[in-house]
Parts: sequence; structure tokens; C-alpha cells
Amino acid sequence: AFHESSGGGGELFSDTLGFVPQKDIVYNKLLPYADRLDEESNDILSKIKSNLCRAVQLREIWPGVLFWTRKLSTYMRLYGRKFSKEDHVLFIKLLYELVTIPKLEISMMQGLARLLINLLKKRELLSREDLELRWRPLYELHDRILFSKTEHLGLNWFPNSVESVLKTLVKSCRPYFAESATQEMLDEWRPLLCPFDVTMQRAISYFELFLPTTLPPELHDKGFKLWFDELITLWLSVQNLPSWELHLVNLFARLANDNIGYIDWDPHISKVCFLFYFQHPLRSLKRLFFSFVAHAHVWPDIYDLTHGVYFMGGPSKQAQAQLSGLFNSITSFFHPSNHGRWLMKLMKLLQRLPASVVRRLHRERYRKPTWLTPIPESHKLTEEDITCFVKSMMQPVLLAMFSKTGSLDAAQALQNLALMRPELVIPPVLEKTYPALETLTEPHQLTATLSCMIGVARSLVSGGQRFPEGPTHMLPLLMRALPGVDPNDFSKCMITFQFIATFVTLVPLVDCSSALHERTDLTEVEREMCSASAEFEDFVLQFMDRCFALIDSSTLEQTREETETEKMTHLESLVELGLSSTFSTILTQCSLDIFKVALEKVFNFATTNIFETRVAGRMVADMCRAASKCHPTESLKAFVPHCCNIINQIFSSMNLLLNEEELDKELLWNLQLLSEVTRVDGDKVLPYRSDLVQILQLTLHLKCKQGYILACNLLHHILRSSALIYPTEYCSMPGGFHQPISDYLPIKDWGRPGDLWNLDIRWHVPSVEETSFVFYLLDLILQPELQRLQRFAQGEQDMGRDDVLQSLTIIQHCLLGAGSLMPPLKGEPIPELVHSMVNLDETTLYTGAKYDESRENYRDAVCRVMRQLLHYILEHSEDDTKSLFSIIKIISDLMHFKGSHKHEFDSRWKSFNLVKKSMENRLHGRKQHIRALLIDRVMLQHELRRLTVEGCQYRSIHQELMKDLLRLSTSTYSQVRSRAQNVLYTALGTYNFCCRDLIPHVLEFLNPENSTVTQQQFKGALYCLLGNHSGVCLANLHDWDCIAVTWPAIVRSGLSSAMSLEKPSIVRLFDDLADKIHRQYETIGVDFSIPGECCAVAKQLMITGNPVPKEPVPPEEEAAEGLKRQELKNLESVEKYKRLIGDLLDFLNNRNMPWKFEHIAIGFLSLLLRDDHQLPPSSVMFFVKSLNHDSLYVRKVAISAVAGIMKQIKRPHKKVPVSPSELCGGKELSAIVAGDRLDNKWLQYNGSSLPRTQQEWDGCVFVEKTHWGYYCWPRKLMMYAPMEEQPKQNLTREEMTEREQIIYDHFSDPVFINQFIEFLSLEDRKGKDKFSPRRFCLFKGLFRNFGDVFLPVLRPHMERLVADSHESKQRCVAEIMSGLIRGCKHWSYLKVESLWELLCPLLRTALSNITIETYADWGTCIATACESRDPRKLYWLFEMLMESPVNGEGGSFVDACRLYVLQGGLAQQEWRVPELLHRLLQYLEPKLTQVYKNVRERIGSVLTYIFMIDVNLPYTQPTTSPRISDFTERILLQLKPLTEGDEEIQNHVVEENEVGEQDERTQAIKLLKTVLKWLIASAGRSFSTAVPEQLRLLPLLFKIAPVENDDSYDELKRDAKTCLSLMSQGLLYTEQIPMVLSALQEISGSSSWHARYTVLTYLQIMVFYNLFTYMSDQKAVNGVRALVVRLLEDEQLEVREMAATTLSGFLQCNFLSMDTPMQTHFEALCKTCLPKKRTRELGSTVDTIPSADLVRRHAGVLGLSACILSSPYDVPTWMPQLLMDLSAHLNDTQPIEMTVKKTLSNFRRTHHDNWQQHKQHFTDDQLLVLTDLLVSPCYYA
Repeated sequence: AFHESSGGGGELFSDTLGFVPQKDIVYNKLLPYADRLDEESNDILSKIKSNLCRAVQLREIWPGVLFWTRKLSTYMRLYGRKFSKEDHVLFIKLLYELVTIPKLEISMMQGLARLLINLLKKRELLSREDLELRWRPLYELHDRILFSKTEHLGLNWFPNSVESVLKTLVKSCRPYFAESATQEMLDEWRPLLCPFDVTMQRAISYFELFLPTTLPPELHDKGFKLWFDELITLWLSVQNLPSWELHLVNLFARLANDNIGYIDWDPHISKVCFLFYFQHPLRSLKRLFFSFVAHAHVWPDIYDLTHGVYFMGGPSKQAQAQLSGLFNSITSFFHPSNHGRWLMKLMKLLQRLPASVVRRLHRERYRKPTWLTPIPESHKLTEEDITCFVKSMMQPVLLAMFSKTGSLDAAQALQNLALMRPELVIPPVLEKTYPALETLTEPHQLTATLSCMIGVARSLVSGGQRFPEGPTHMLPLLMRALPGVDPNDFSKCMITFQFIATFVTLVPLVDCSSALHERTDLTEVEREMCSASAEFEDFVLQFMDRCFALIDSSTLEQTREETETEKMTHLESLVELGLSSTFSTILTQCSLDIFKVALEKVFNFATTNIFETRVAGRMVADMCRAASKCHPTESLKAFVPHCCNIINQIFSSMNLLLNEEELDKELLWNLQLLSEVTRVDGDKVLPYRSDLVQILQLTLHLKCKQGYILACNLLHHILRSSALIYPTEYCSMPGGFHQPISDYLPIKDWGRPGDLWNLDIRWHVPSVEETSFVFYLLDLILQPELQRLQRFAQGEQDMGRDDVLQSLTIIQHCLLGAGSLMPPLKGEPIPELVHSMVNLDETTLYTGAKYDESRENYRDAVCRVMRQLLHYILEHSEDDTKSLFSIIKIISDLMHFKGSHKHEFDSRWKSFNLVKKSMENRLHGRKQHIRALLIDRVMLQHELRRLTVEGCQYRSIHQELMKDLLRLSTSTYSQVRSRAQNVLYTALGTYNFCCRDLIPHVLEFLNPENSTVTQQQFKGALYCLLGNHSGVCLANLHDWDCIAVTWPAIVRSGLSSAMSLEKPSIVRLFDDLADKIHRQYETIGVDFSIPGECCAVAKQLMITGNPVPKEPVPPEEEAAEGLKRQELKNLESVEKYKRLIGDLLDFLNNRNMPWKFEHIAIGFLSLLLRDDHQLPPSSVMFFVKSLNHDSLYVRKVAISAVAGIMKQIKRPHKKVPVSPSELCGGKELSAIVAGDRLDNKWLQYNGSSLPRTQQEWDGCVFVEKTHWGYYCWPRKLMMYAPMEEQPKQNLTREEMTEREQIIYDHFSDPVFINQFIEFLSLEDRKGKDKFSPRRFCLFKGLFRNFGDVFLPVLRPHMERLVADSHESKQRCVAEIMSGLIRGCKHWSYLKVESLWELLCPLLRTALSNITIETYADWGTCIATACESRDPRKLYWLFEMLMESPVNGEGGSFVDACRLYVLQGGLAQQEWRVPELLHRLLQYLEPKLTQVYKNVRERIGSVLTYIFMIDVNLPYTQPTTSPRISDFTERILLQLKPLTEGDEEIQNHVVEENEVGEQDERTQAIKLLKTVLKWLIASAGRSFSTAVPEQLRLLPLLFKIAPVENDDSYDELKRDAKTCLSLMSQGLLYTEQIPMVLSALQEISGSSSWHARYTVLTYLQIMVFYNLFTYMSDQKAVNGVRALVVRLLEDEQLEVREMAATTLSGFLQCNFLSMDTPMQTHFEALCKTCLPKKRTRELGSTVDTIPSADLVRRHAGVLGLSACILSSPYDVPTWMPQLLMDLSAHLNDTQPIEMTVKKTLSNFRRTHHDNWQQHKQHFTDDQLLVLTDLLVSPCYYA
């Protein structure tokens, strides 16, 4: 992510380079040694070019090509794309050729693909003219891997990440596909578009991935215009989210983004946007009241769409209007009191939308023009567009600030919005921030607002012409934030630190108030800023006081001392980090005057107190360090003499100090202070060197551990600051702020980004004086320690353990301090680990350290002594683990430490990135970061170079050290072992090919002949094989040489004496090992050929462009030698593969092998099946025999393996291309017409022309795959050749191959089969077993490869099993049968016919014995059997299943099961069996009045499948399969008796079939029940809803559906209710809306109040799901409003209340607006006078029906109440008046009084939180009335 590269300076031709670099990393130019880099990079690049190309021409893919491609990616990490354009293009072409080598091992392909992606990443560097790539090789690669035919059989093991790598690869290559590619892709994939088939998903995902959308406008008719209309109509016509729809959405979003302004989206926009949003059918059938929140599960994944929608915006503003509508209607969701799963998705929408708008603006206004299509002027965003957008977003974002999911998303959104319109964004945030800083009681509010302020900090501080008063808020904010530094609230403390640090980084803290008198040219705002800046000093001092208070509170002397915890707690360490980084930022940004005051203050605090060194001491020392880093001279002058004096005094007053265990606290504290203060520029420390050396000599040999460790830190810091290269200041302006105010006014630089071209970094580069000081210290301190230890190791001098440890600690700190000045370890390279024809030498990088070769290399010296010491300790005192730990650490540093550690570097990358993100300016881009961040990035670049030594050469000294590490890794103590193992893993990952050297040594410990091995050694060795989660796993290196030794060794270790299965730790280790190997194994290649095309490209690369490679193109002889070697290597690989299998089999035949190891070995064997090489016969024999093994695990593995073997030995069936037009006999259609046409009629099932003789069978053209021919025909259809050209069937044993004979012998042996079937029909886990696809594959392979040879043996078993109704027996026979039916694909007619004569009776028996446990298995069996088979080949099966599924024999259950099984078969056949579907429908229609519930449900589901084919997709012919409309007509006729009558429909059908004729009405009710089941089933399954047909059933459903929520209702009513809820959620097209509304209006006049009530609930859901379609049609909105207002005056109370709820919901989502006519209408209604009480009493004794007046008055009150409740979180202008109107009715008769009370209590509840703000909207009189109403509930009324 950090190849951020030069913008301006990149285009210059450079003399040293000799070419124009494509784009190099600009930060390299700022390094202190930048002048040497051009030569270095040229040298490396020429090596890479020559060696990589040689390797390709010598056909050496491993190690040559892989080694040098890895070098190339490292080169790009270090220098960016620093090569010429010609080279760039050739590198890409070469890698493209390599990646698409068909036989290439997948893991190699992945590595090469990642590099290729990296080369293609910056697409602006290469235009389409420079580079063209072929799309087909990529498609073939993709298809071979992601849709592998053999992976599921275990013949191929792919890495998990392969899918994402391939997708990214295609994305990167997409812009460079040829212009003809689009048409070719459409021809290739259009035939797959069959919406009922899985291929649809495949085709659409290919379209999404491959279709190029970045063609230039003149090529658009060769690009998206070829497919746009076709796909967009397809997409708009689908309603129920199919799985492929998301791919289409992504495709359109990408198209919109890449071609802004070239596509007119307006006609589609309302449809598009809101298909996006609401197409999420709520499967939950809960009754959705209008509680808005319940609806929020409808938010689909909105992410990608957001860009899409925004990029569709054109000049016509339609997109913005839709967005504003969307946000208006959902704003209330963001209120913090709402919470749910959907909230996360909404928050993401908030965060992504502004980001994509900023991206688009950047692209339009600031980005350098590239070859990609520019956006036409007419379509660029105007200022007004931006303002509109920002306004529409503000409300939801401000609410989201306080949401429960945290304020991060909102903060990011605000950051982007503020870049565009600071004047609209920042003031409202400030309004929320100031009060939050005042309150003490709501910390969450504070953290939320502060994190949002951090986001907008840069826009606020830099002011600019849009928001000039921004900077004036800066100081008040800082001062008010200070109380947040609070020891009691951790999170508040952290966010305050972050807040202060962010603001201070942007602003120089300089007191400019004097400028007021001196300068006259200041603006008003600048004057204000100048006068405010006088407070900076005050701010700094107050901040320090706060910090001191924080530190005091964390000093818990007594408890700390007693508990002896070395470490701070996690929270404390975070606070420490926050404190020190904030303080150092403040001091960096101070003027010198303020700094001096601060220094004095911190000095006094540190020297007048004594702190314990663990927590408080660390924090104070950090503050002092920050001070001395900023201005070393002043600070050291204060601190160093002070500390040195005190330490010297203490020493001179007490002479015995050296040997004390507990030291004086004052001494420790001063040492700690001194060690931190010296972490500054080396040259500033030099003046004090004599004092410091004296202190070191005094303190390094203290007895007290704490003491000498502090002294070692001091040593480490002094050495480090003198020896390293680093920048010395990070101020926000180069040169600091020390000029006089009259010349330079700092306030002009508030928020100014750093200028990359004059960063003016001050580097510290070690001077001669400093290096000599370092070596003086080493000679003085390190040398004597080494000598002591050496004498100890030779046994000449005695040392205590503590002394040894002390010496080791000193040595370690010396290494850490001066590591960068010590050259790497010397040693001879180890030859012959791998053979290669190209050189595999390392490249060295210059990192600024000039090694002095004349001195002794201390690294070598330390190494020598450490090895002696290590061997001595291991011999004499192995239990001295502390010293061993120390030695392990030193070894690790000797090998890897060059001045910084990898893990520290990684965490710094991370934090750099976080800061960059929070402060970046996405709008202007171009690295407008603040200066400190840029300096940090340059420093990181330097460290990256220092750490890039991966793949070092493996030398003899490393070999020695690795053996030592291995010895430690297998030693006695587990802690020592695990630390040594970690270092070992790192080393293994560092040196080239060293694993091969080490493996034999590790395996020694596992060898059973080696009897001296202890258990610890055994375990240690296993751990070494296992590796850690990130590093190398020795047991599983992807290389035959390694696997061929490690796998057998692991299995053989089962015989070792050290192995005991009683020890759980060892058992677990073996489990982990086996598990890891299974997880990580990827098929290893046996074919390493490089085709000729690659060589041609490589040759070209060697002779083009600078830098010219040093070595010549390899001559012919050498190339020929390379070819020979390649062939040899391929042969060797196969040999090693066979040998490995042989070894594993040998161990398996060993009787003494424990069962665990037998299983491990079998597991390994099963990994070794491959699709390009058959298993050796011996292992085929083994697996076939294992089918009858006693162990279940072994049998399972064997079943999969044998299924794989069947695939391996399958004889290929010949295919020939056929032109479809010949088959149809007609001419090809020119236009696209999908569906049932004349030219695919012959494919369909036709009872009259089934092949019933051998001759007809041979003459019939069978098309097995279901999708061919539905949408269009492919140019060439691959069909099976005629029978006589296919491999011969029914071979005799003599004609078979050896492998076939083995299988033949076993499966024709009755004893073997008996046992096999016996095992297969056992149950495995009761109730959990399912139909097993593996066993199915096994049987399918068996019958496919051997024809019907084994039928005679199997037949008796099948007959026996079918008759047994046990679950496992039935399942077993189902697996055999489906395998048989699929396996007989290529049998001759006679065999097939006799097969069916056997199968049909068996199936009949099976179906009559079906049980609840097995019906799913039989369904799967038939579905699997029919999958991808031509129905005319299976007509026996279909005819048998169609015989009479529902005949009542065997009870209702069997009927339902028969239907289920039939449905499984027909569904697989999709559109090719219209005749059968018609027959089935005819058969079922009279049976729709079934009594049994389970049969009804099943019929409902079958009907769904029957009508599934009736879709209305674009370009599709009306289907010849049954159609819904005809069916509905017939049904409505039969339901007439129900629709005409007016009484309640009760379910009074007795659940037995009575003999007598039942009346029409009862029949109709039964029919209705089945129809309901069908409607419910089809809601989720069909592609589109048949609206017109459903509408005709609506009135009937409204009559039945109950109102109350009560589960005790009978099935009929529940179903009706479910149906309504599903129908209301359907998506409507504009033309359907009037139909629906008129139906609803008609029903709302019905006499049943239930129906009227249900109309309202239906209306709510329907409007919400189709909100945007309605909003675009004013007539519809008025219709809805009229309907609701009319029902407000309904005579039934429940209906009125529901109408009020509906109205309030519509108002809340801004569907209806609160306008004056509506308000006056309600007010008028309220004023309806009620008749006097007296008159009523006289008139009638019982007044049941309320008078019409009361109803109208209630309607008015309900209307007002609806308006008030519709804005729960704010007070619009009309609200106070309405509340007053309402309160007048508080004492009316019931039900009015009740309504008023409810409304008021709700109002109080929702407005209580922010009542302080809401108060402002009322006048005083209104407030009086209100408080009266809300406070005293009228008890006395």
C-alpha cells in the first residue's frame, strides 16, 4: 500500500539511470544517501532482468524463475516502478505468459499472479496502446480452478486464497483486453444464461468479472452497448432476489463509475436505486406492524451500490433527488435510541457515500489526466450539486454521531463532507461539541463528539475562503478539552489525548499577539487569531498540570512494591503512550519561549520528587525524554549534570552499594531519568561523554538487577543515538518557528500540509567522532565481558549464575545499541543445496552504514563466545534457563538485528497508516499530508531498506547457529524449547533453501532406530516440524524432495521408543501436524515445463531498454541443456511421487504400526491422488481393500479415494463439435429470443417420439446439460460421438489394465460385496446421516467404467435392502441406485432397457416403504439421478413416477413423499419437460381439494415448480409449460361460492373424506387451502410475482385474515394472513400501482371491518416496500392519502386507530407531508359539536352505536395525534399549535380522552431526552399549558 510515488519529478530523464522511470517511490529521494540509489537500483534491475530471462530461457521454473520474480517484487517494494515503459510492458507480458502455463503448480501460479497484479496495479501508467492482453487464457485458468471437475473427488487440492487472487488478477488485466473481447465473451457465455439453472450464476459472475468497462468512447459500440440493454432489462424484470443478482448490480455500478456521462441512467434511476434498497424480501413472516424498525431488515448490502448511484448522477439531478428522498425517509432510523443488526449496514452507507463523492470530485478536478476516459464537462458535479448532497447527508450523520455502534463511521463521513463544504458541516458539529465538553455526566457524548472533531480538524484549522472563522474555534476547544485528562475515565483520557495531539500537530503554538501592534495588514479573523494565540502558553502549562495529576494518581507506592509486578497493566501502558506522544507533539510545535517555561516546569517536577521506576517513573521519564528530544542542548544542560551529581554523591556516601540487593530509590530514579534523557542526537550527547562513561562504570556491575538493567538501558541509548541514522525533528514547518514575528507570521501556517519537494529533513548521520566514541565504549565495556565469559566457558574461571546473566545482559544491550555498525556474520556460503543454472546471489542494499573493516567485527566475536558458552551451559548446568533465554535472544539478534526489529517496524507501518487515514485530504490528494507524517514515511522507507535482507545467503556460520538452535529446541525445559523454536522458525524463513539442510537433522530425532532419543527431544522435533501459524511448516514444504522424507518419517516415528500414545500432549501434537498438513497441502506439480512463447518474451526483455543486462542471451547449447534438464526434472518428480507412495504403503503393511499412525498414513495417501497421474496399482489395491476395513475413518477415506481412482481410470469419451443449426434443421435466429422456440423444440420431452428401439436410440441426439439451447445456441456444441467411436464396453478381464483388473476382481467377488454392502448399510450417527455424495460418486464411477458387469452380484442386495424400511438400509440402496442411473449414461439401449426393467419394480417397492426418515434421501436420490441428463434417456423413470402419485395407497404420507420425489426429478429437468408438467397439472387439478395437510403443502410446492418456468423475462418467448394466468382463471371459477357470499368463512371441514357429496362451498374452502399453500410456497421461489393474478384473490383473503395476533386460529386463517403479508412485500412496477389501489379502495368499502382493518396493514407494508415507485407518481400518493383519511372516519374504533398509526408512519417517512389543508381538515373535524348528554338520555335507553358526530370528532383528534407522533425526535414549527389544539380535548368523552392521553404520554417519552433544546420552540404560554398537562396526570377529571 505504500508505493506512493513521485508526482511531479518522475517524468525527467535521468543520466545515471539511462531511462525515464515509470513511477518511482519519491521518498527515496529524501534519504540521506539518496545520491547512491540510482546506481544501486540500476545494478539490481539489470541483475533481475538478466537472471530472470535466463532462467526462463533455460526452462528452469524452480528455483530460477521463482527466485528472481521474488527479487523483482522486493525491488518494487523498495523503488516502486522504477523501470522504463518498455521494460514494464515486457515484465507484464512475461509474467502473463508464465501465470497462464496450463500445467503450472497452483502455488507457483499464485505467487506469480500476485507479482503480476502488483505490476498492473497503477493502470494510469500503461495505456491500452502500450499493452494488450488476451482474455481467454485467464478464463481458462479461472474455469480450471474455480469450477474444477476433479476437486470434489479429492484429485486436486487448491489453496484457500486462490479464488481472491484470481479475481484480483482478472480485475487488473481487464482494462487491457482487446476491443473484440466483449463480443467474444458474449458469444462464449450467453448460451449459459438459463435462469433455472446453476449455470446462470456462473455466466453472470463471469460477465461481472471479465466484461471490460473502460473502453474509450469511440469503442463503446464494441463495448458495453453490446450488452447494456439486454442485461439491464433482465435485471429490472427480476423481483425475487436470485443469487446472481448481486453480480449484475456490481457490474452496473462499475459501468456507471467508469463511464460517467456516457450512459443516460435517468430512465432507470428510480427503478435502479430502489431495487437496490428494497429488494430484500422479508422471509420472516412476522406480522409487520408499522414499527419502522421492524422493516429495517430490508436493507440489503448497500455498499457497492452507493458508488453506483452516485456515479449515475448526471445533469438532470435525478439521482440527487432520489438520494434526498431516501435520507429523508430513513433519518429517524439513525436516532441513537434505535439499535439492531440493520444499523451496521446503514452506518456503512453513511460512511461510504461521502467517500465515493469525494473520490469522484477528486477525479474530476484534481487528478492528473491519464489515458482513462475523462468525465465530460456537462456531467461534472457542480457546486450546487455538492451543496445539495452535503445538505441531504447532514441530518442522518449528526444523529449517527451518538449511535450505539460507535461514532467512527460518522467521523469518517464528516471528515469527507467537511472537505467539500466546511461551512455546512463544522458549525453543527461544534454546536454539539461545546455542550458535550461542559457536561460531566455523559462521557459517551464527549467521546463521540471529540472523535468527530478529530475528523474535521484539518478543515477547521485551515479555514480557507469557505469557512474563514474556523480557526478561531481552535483555542476555546483546546482549553475546554483539558478536563478530559482524567485519571478515572480511561477512554475519555485517551480520546482527549488524541484530540489535543491532532490539533496541536496542525498548529504552531507560537504567541503572535505582538503582531497586533506591528502589522497592519491583518484581516479581522487573523487579528482574532493573533490575540487568542497569547493563551498558548497558558494551555501548555495547564496541560502539564493535568498530566502531573494523572501521574500522581497512578503512583501506588505500597501495592506496587509489594506485588513486584514487572509490567504495567495494559491500560496503563496505553495511557503512558498517549501521554508521552501528546506531550512530545506539544513541545515539538512550541516556540522556544514557551518551551523554556515548560522545560523548567517539567525539570522541577522530576527533580523534586522521587518516583518508583515501574509506572509513574516511566511516565515522568517519558515527559523528560520528550523535552530533551525537542531541544537537546537546553534540556541536557539541565538534566545530565543534575543526575550525575546525585548518583556520584550517593556512591561516595555509601561504599557498599555494589553488593546490595535492594537499592536506594533515589539512585534508581535518577538512573532511570538519565537513561531516558539521553535518547537524543548523538552529537549533543558527546560533550557529556566523560560524565556518562563514569556513571556507566559505576553502575553496570551493581548487584541489584533493577539497577544494572537501568544502567544497561543508559548504555543502549547512548550507543543507539550515536550509531543510527534518523531525522532529528518533526516540526510542522521546516526550520521551526524561531524567526522573529515581524518577518514570519505563524498563524498563516495553520493546517498547512508539508511540501514534499522542500521537506528539508534534518538527518542525524553518525560522524567520525561519534563512531569512534561507540567503539571506545565497546572496547571499554563489551571486551572485558566477553573475555570473562570465554574464560568461564573454558572452565578457567568461576562465575555465579547471576554474574553470567549480568554479563549476558550487558552484551545484549551493546548489540542492540551498536548493531547497525557491526557488519553481518562472516562465513562460507554452503554450496549445492539446490542445483540451478542461473546464479542465485543476494543483492546488498546500502543503508548508510560504512563498516570499518580494519576493526575486529564484534558480531563475530560475540557469536564465537556465545557458542562456547552455550555448549558449556548445556553440558554443565542445563537448568540455568535464564541465561539460556538470554543467549537465545542474543543469537536471534546476531542473525537478524541490523538496527531495528521487524515487529516494531510492522506496528509503526500500521500506526502510520491510521494517522494518515485520520488526517488525510482525499479531495486534493497528491500527498498533502502534514510534514511530520511525511518525515515519518521517509524514515519508514529507510527502515524498510534496512530490514530487506530476506532470503539472505545461507552461510556456514548460519548453519552452525541453526544446529545450536535445534539443539536448544529439543532440550529439556519446555520454555527454553519454545523460545528457541520461535527463533528457529524466523531463521528458516530468512535464509534461502536452508530448510533442506535442516530437515534431516530434525528427522534424526524421530527415527525409531535412534534409541537414545528422550521424550523432550521427540516433542521438540515435532514442534520444529509443525512451525508457527505464520512461518514455514517444515512438514509440508511444497516440494517433492522435502515431502518425500518428512511424511514417511512422521509415520515411522510411530515405532519410536520415545513415542507414547498415553501422553495427551504427544497425541495432540500428531493431531495438529496431520491437521495442518491436510489444511495446507496443495497439489504439488509433476510437470515443470515452460512453453516456447515465454522464452520469446524473455529473449526480447534481455535486449530491450536500459539498464542492459550484464549477461548475454544464453546460446543454443545451453538452452538445449536446459530443455534436457527440464524433462529430467519432470521424470524425477514422478519417480519421487511414486517412491513416496511406496514408502507410505510399506509402513502401512507393518503390523506393529499403532492405529493412529495408520490413520495418519492413510490421510497422507489420500492427499496424493492427482488428476494428471494415476495412482500406482499397489495403492489402488490398498484402497479397494480398505473399503472393508474395520475402522470407520479408514472406510470413509477409502470411499472418497476409490471414487477418485474411478475418475482417474475412466476411459475418455470422444466428443465431436456439432453445429446446432444442423440439428434444428432451421436457420439460426438473428435476434436474441430465449425460451421455447422452434429450434429447441426437439430437445423437449415428447411422449409420442421417445426412442423405444435400439435404432431410434442411436438416431436420437441426446443433449445432457439442461441449459443448452434455452437462451441461444453456442457456435459449436460439443456432443458425444456415436456409439461405435466410443471406448468399448464390457471388456473381458484380459483387455483391462492392471488397475481395472484389481477393481474388477474385488467387486465381482460376492464375499467382498457382501461385506461392503454390510458396512454401507450400518448407521453412522443416528438421525444425522444424509445421502452421501461420495458413495454416489463411487457407484457412478463403478457403473460408468465397467458397464453392468457387477449388476448380477449387486441385484440380490438391492432387492433385500429395498424391502427393509430401516433408515440406513434405504439410504444405502438409494445411493446405489442414483449411481446406477447416472452411471448408465453411455450404455447401449438393450442394457439400459434391461436396467430399467430391474429398477422400476425396485423403486415402486422403495416408494411404498418410504418413511419419515428416508423421504429426503429418496428425493435427493432421484434429483441426483436426473441432474444433467437428457429426459428422453430417462423416460422409464419419469413415466413410472407419473403413474399416479396421489392414489391414497399407504396413507397421506406416502402420497406426499411420492410427490416430493417426483418434484425432485422434474425440477432438475427445468424447461425441457413441458408435456410432463401439463400432464401433472391435469392430474393434480381435481385433487386440489385434498383433505390432508401434508399432501396439500406438498401439492402447493409442486405447483410452484410447475409454474416456475412461466417467467416474464426480457426477450423470452411465452412458455409452452403451464401458465399461471390460465390456472388462476380456472380456480376463481371454483371459488365463486366463497366470493359471492357475505358471511364469515369458517373452517368447518371435518378431516375425513366423507362419502356423501359435499356442497360446493366446502369443496371451495378445501381448494382455497391448497391454493394458499401454493401462494406461500411460490413467494420465495419464483423469479417474479404474478401481480394481476394475485390481485383477483385479494378480496377473498381480506375476508378471511384475522385481525388479532393469536396463534390459536385454524390453519386457513393463519395461511391467509401469511399470504397477505408476503403479497404486500412484493415489488410493484409503476403500471401495476393503479390496479392495486383500486382493488384496495373497493375492499375498503366492504361491510366487514376486519377487511377494512387489514387493508390498512397491507397498505403500510406495500407503500414502504415500494416507497420510491410510489413517490414518483403523484396520483398514487393522492390516492393513498384519500384512502387513509377516509378510513380515519370509519365507524369501527379499531379501524380508526389503525388509520391514525398508518398516517403517522407515512408522515414520518416523508411519504406524505404535513400541509396546511390537511391540518385545517383535522382541526375542522375536531370542532364537530357533540350532541348534549341530556338529549341523548331521553332518546334511547341504550346508546350503542356512537353518533356520527363523535366519530368525526374522534377522527380529527386522531389526525392531530398522528401528526404529533410522526416526529418523535424533534419539534417542527407546526407542532406547538397542534399540541394546544389537542389539549382542548382532554376532557371529551371516551374514546377521545384516551387518545389524547396516549398521545401526550408518548410525546413526553420521546422528547424527554432533549427537552432543554425542544423547549425553545414553544412560547411561554404554551409551555405553561404543557407542563400542566404533562406533569399532573388528571386524577380528578
